[in-house]
Amino acid sequence: MELPVVVGVDGSEPALRALDRAAEEAALLGTELRVVYASLWERYEGSALADGLGTSADDVLARDIVESAAHRARHDHPDLRVVTETVPEEPEYALVRASRDAALLVTGSRGRSGLSEALLGSVSLTVAGHAHCPVLVVRDAPGERTYGRIVVGAGAESPEALRFAAAEALRRGAVLDAVRAWRAPAQGSPSPAALAGESARHRAERAARELDEAVETALKELPGDVSRLDVRRRTVEGAARTVLVEAARDADLVVVGARRRPRSFGLQLGRVAHRVLHHAPCPVVVVPERG
Repeated sequence: MELPVVVGVDGSEPALRALDRAAEEAALLGTELRVVYASLWERYEGSALADGLGTSADDVLARDIVESAAHRARHDHPDLRVVTETVPEEPEYALVRASRDAALLVTGSRGRSGLSEALLGSVSLTVAGHAHCPVLVVRDAPGERTYGRIVVGAGAESPEALRFAAAEALRRGAVLDAVRAWRAPAQGSPSPAALAGESARHRAERAARELDEAVETALKELPGDVSRLDVRRRTVEGAARTVLVEAARDADLVVVGARRRPRSFGLQLGRVAHRVLHHAPCPVVVVPERG
């Protein structure tokens, strides 16, 4: 059985945008949509919602949120199988656990209690950092146009991210923009490469070779007719975290990999993924890299 697409909802506008994107992804994958509402924080809410209904505010709100979400998802995708779940837990714990058996986990950039000044809500950031499957974070502003381009930070160290981005581009008929960042030797740098006389030209050529190898490997492992996929490869001098944020302009999606650290809880976000999550102008997918 195909793994489901999981989405966390809480009744907020960002969560509704995440729901819409999750339903779209599930329809493209031909799999089930699982809607999860974590209700533990609702103990801080008042009881006005349940007045005269003979039940708790928690139960009323939870039922309303998940039923409304399921109805919304089915409205746009009538053939989509939708299941709902309400769990009495903090949302980050519930969603990380749900990610163990998911093809994709989708969240909004912040929830009902998110502070307006926060670049990314704490739940989204925690889930992106610890989930066991790719995590799609949908931006606050709904997309008003599409560009037909998916950006991925590509290299030998990010094969899972590249495979995910290629598969997504193939399903959507989008251009795959594979970007490899590289750094020119700093003047007076004591690094081994600089001491060995490695020039900027050599570094650029090496980055191009690594990019070609990574793309070719990913395409060989991709199911479907990869001849239909339009792949654009480019190397850019600069820090990867800056290069990818800039590349994400006029893109529908940017995909980054994040590698697990030994003896730590789940996936830990590095500087690149952290910067892209906070500053990319489009939705971001963080893909856990194995090994």
